[in-house]
Amino acid sequence: MISTDRSSRGVYGISVTSELSGVGPQTLRLYERRGLISPTRTMGGTRRYSPNDLQRLERIGELVELGVNLVGIARILELEDTQVRLVEENTLLANSAAQLQFSR
Repeated sequence: MISTDRSSRGVYGISVTSELSGVGPQTLRLYERRGLISPTRTMGGTRRYSPNDLQRLERIGELVELGVNLVGIARILELEDTQVRLVEENTLLANSAAQLQFSR
């Protein structure tokens, strides 16, 4: 399934992403190897970074500045992603419950 959300669509190459984020290309590759970011790939294998990836890089930078190592950053990002997902699920459930109450 292809996402239609513009903020998740990979549009920036590695050099543009490096310039926009202030993170060097080698560090971007390291973050990808460590699973901190997952840029999309073109048919030819070129990395394409999205606005969401840029936001994630900003968050990674904040955590690095706080002295968190890459393993810790990976865990923090995982927990933050889970929290966002759970909030979304909770909202859907609350809306469903409200609709059920309204239809009675």
